[in-house]
Amino acid sequence: MILSRNEWSPLKRIVVGSATHANWPVNDPVFAKESEKTTWTETPVPRGPVPQWIIDEANEDLDGLATTLMSLGVEVIRPDPLNFQVHDGMYNYCPRDRLLVYGSTIINPAMMYPCRDMELQCYHDIVDEAEHYHFMPRNEGFVLDAANVCRLGNRMLFLESSSGNRKAYDWLCEQFPDVEIELCNFYAGVHIDSTIVPLREGLVMLNASRVNFDTVPKVFDGWQKIWINEVVAQGFHEYPYASKWIAMNMLVVDPHTVICDRNQTELIKTLKSYKFEVIPLELRHSRTLGGGFHCVTLDLERG
Repeated sequence: MILSRNEWSPLKRIVVGSATHANWPVNDPVFAKESEKTTWTETPVPRGPVPQWIIDEANEDLDGLATTLMSLGVEVIRPDPLNFQVHDGMYNYCPRDRLLVYGSTIINPAMMYPCRDMELQCYHDIVDEAEHYHFMPRNEGFVLDAANVCRLGNRMLFLESSSGNRKAYDWLCEQFPDVEIELCNFYAGVHIDSTIVPLREGLVMLNASRVNFDTVPKVFDGWQKIWINEVVAQGFHEYPYASKWIAMNMLVVDPHTVICDRNQTELIKTLKSYKFEVIPLELRHSRTLGGGFHCVTLDLERG
């Protein structure tokens, strides 16, 4: 069953990603072009197979996340395997990027990196469950990673960035004519889920380095706001594919339970002050592979 329209209702069914055969694309032209824009100059953007020891440790952490979710009564699904190293793809580490679930509908977006289209074949069984399925055409100027969208019940946020353009926003509005989709462009990076974290109806966590009082999306008028000014920066191997703010990337299990990076002691204290039960886990390679707890999951059913 596919039924999920916000980020906080009690979690019933979810995909947890996999790092198996993770790879940095060699021949994807957009990946190469975006790599030229990096502000990190100490080491080059990686190319080719991810070191096996990183894959092994990442999978160990993902398996631990899956076990934790199952202990909470959540049904966990893992993506079908695909050898991305052979096919010069990327990975199944971040299922959140690949598909957008809203209600009983699945959107298959035209992702920023064309090589990531191949990941769809790892989710065929899931796509078949959707009541409605919409395919965003490739090579017609649309660009959208699903993680540019934040679901808020009868409303959504769309981050306009290099991984989500205005044409894709207009297309998404056409698919959901009865849903208010607010466009925001306060952050020049890619995905929205290390900047805005809805914790439950009426309470949102905001990255104060990217959002200020004047740029908070209008949808959060009247909501309580938790401003995060600093996090504990995690280490990385050779190149930081994600910024330190991946530490804010957390998974809400229900309106009172959150899975959070165990190294974020001050952040955890803050969450507990709002009466959350915090489950501290770790993704050792969240910066190296570019995905925190929200990124490496895709909720299919909440209720």
